[in-house]
Amino acid sequence: YLGPAVATGNTVVWVPAPTTSLIATALVECFIEAGLPDGAINLVLGDGAEVGDEAVVHPGTHAIGFTGSSATGATIARRGAGKPLLLEMGGNGPTIVLADADIDMAAAQVGAGCFANAGQICTATERVLVHKSIHDRFIEGLVKAAAKVKMGDPFDPATTMGPINNAVAVDKVLSHIADARARGAEIVTGGNVASGFANNLYFEPSIVTGLTRESLLNVEESFGPIAPVLTFETDEEAMELAASSPYGLSAAVFTSTIKNAFAFAESLRVGIVNINEMSCYWEPHIPAGGAAGTQSGLGRTGGRHTLMEMCDLKTITVDITR
Repeated sequence: YLGPAVATGNTVVWVPAPTTSLIATALVECFIEAGLPDGAINLVLGDGAEVGDEAVVHPGTHAIGFTGSSATGATIARRGAGKPLLLEMGGNGPTIVLADADIDMAAAQVGAGCFANAGQICTATERVLVHKSIHDRFIEGLVKAAAKVKMGDPFDPATTMGPINNAVAVDKVLSHIADARARGAEIVTGGNVASGFANNLYFEPSIVTGLTRESLLNVEESFGPIAPVLTFETDEEAMELAASSPYGLSAAVFTSTIKNAFAFAESLRVGIVNINEMSCYWEPHIPAGGAAGTQSGLGRTGGRHTLMEMCDLKTITVDITR
């Protein structure tokens, strides 16, 4: 939000997540060093429930942009009612692997979508819906993808997956896996906090199969390095499973038939559909946002779409005959 907001002449009050205060401070220092005028970006640190709420309700705030959880986004929408809102909220994006998909390629891409950034991306692959006829072969490929993950220091170039952000987030991942176990699911690999690290924030890349549609892994956002796998036998069943979550941010479809690809892309109630590509693939100029009526947000970020969200449209008419 910062670049587009400043580029369109706005003054910004930025309230970052408390867990990212140092990064936010470093970025603002870069803006200052680059010569940004004093007061163009104002960094305010503190608890979101207090500091963030004040920024939302203050009469001097004319518009609000937010990226974060659906629960917090819903609160901001209520508290900021009447102001323009750009909300990028949670996701539980389904990835659908059809029977005619390139299985090895799909497994590799799904692994990347599940484990990139330890699953802490709103468009991460949170659910994998696989045609029953290729389930076993797909799982074999996904296990290989998980085995290639190298956990470690995020600043080490050899590391491919770092830690989860905080202990509360780890507890949520553990609770979702425990719920899946209680409902009869199988933990193929992972499922635990990783050992051998300085803290308990590193989590094993995990694959879970045999899920029911009532499982928390299916209906909620986990935000961890988990590949929850469900099976389907018909396209209709796949669509029903895809729609069984209240989120509608992103999805992916793997198939070798363009007709199948667009049939699903047109029907999925999401803002982004990637074909034969992981669900979290995105380029900054592409519009991104949640589908209407879901818990994934309002408006669109990306290129000119973000710029337009940062502006007021004004109509000016001139009678040239007078």
